[in-house]
Amino acid sequence: MIGIYLSGTGNTKHCVEKLVHLIDDTAQCVPLEYPKITDIIEKQDTIILGYPTQFSNAPFMVRDFIIKNGYIWKGKKVFCLNTMGLFSGDGTGCAARILKKYGAEILGGLQIKMPDSVCDSKLLKKGIEENKQIVKNANQRIEHVAEQILQGKYPQEGLSRIAHIKGLFGQRLWFYHKTVGYSDELKISDACIGCGLCSKKCPMGNIQMKGNRAIPRNQCTMCYRCISMCPQKAITLLGNQVREQCRYEKYK
Repeated sequence: MIGIYLSGTGNTKHCVEKLVHLIDDTAQCVPLEYPKITDIIEKQDTIILGYPTQFSNAPFMVRDFIIKNGYIWKGKKVFCLNTMGLFSGDGTGCAARILKKYGAEILGGLQIKMPDSVCDSKLLKKGIEENKQIVKNANQRIEHVAEQILQGKYPQEGLSRIAHIKGLFGQRLWFYHKTVGYSDELKISDACIGCGLCSKKCPMGNIQMKGNRAIPRNQCTMCYRCISMCPQKAITLLGNQVREQCRYEKYK
């Protein structure tokens, strides 16, 4: 077994690592951008794939990775896990349907509510104690699901036809233009001091350093990692001002 994940603010990383290690404490967990990840996946039979949902969709980076490496999924057993701030619909199903096209067996799906990670929006923001409770509830759910999986019972959240309809009409149709591909809307203000942290941490290599300025390209996967880590709060995406730098570490 292996856990693989895309995680911007640490929510999904935590959930995947916790679930995987409760099932098999010797199993490895690696981020999706790890250079040799396809080699690692090829050697595994069972994979837990985790990612945050974006407007009831799997991030384009995740879908793109599955498609570009279609050859590695045949015969693999995959359990999909997605994190969400409020609503996911068929967040797990978005990746599961693509994986099935490439020959994967979908074991199940789990949709976990975690603290909101959209740093430049007031929407869904909660206090520290509320977010700590959300994390506590998530941990309890993961522990329960791990017990089920060890008994051979996999939850099927987000994989049904009803969930598909909810996700499609709940958000995905209305915001499809935001998730159809990578974004070119990342903005870096004059507050940037050229520390280079965003460039080093971006899973897509989307930010380049030119002199003492960070310059975004058009390959943003909207994970909010750079925005949540920038010491100057100089980066925005969906909004125009950083409201809160949302990191899992604040709430654990």
